[in-house]
Amino acid sequence: MVDNSNTMLFNSEEFKRANMKQILQEVSKALEERGYNSVNQIAGYLVSNDPAYISSHKNARSIIQQVERYEIIEELVRFYLEDKK
Repeated sequence: MVDNSNTMLFNSEEFKRANMKQILQEVSKALEERGYNSVNQIAGYLVSNDPAYISSHKNARSIIQQVERYEIIEELVRFYLEDKK
């Protein structure tokens, strides 16, 4: 029997980060399946806001647009600036 009497804490930031990671991984895989360098293509999209950098293969273009570009950029900057001690 599961004890459901304790309050659970929902962390929306963790959920958002996990969702963003999954989206980037799906898009990366779709790009690589088409023979593209996924890092270059995603970076081009983030810098230019031109969705043509992302292939429509496996609906990758629509998938990446589920997350705002600035949120992806913020997360990437946060990742590199965090103290990883």
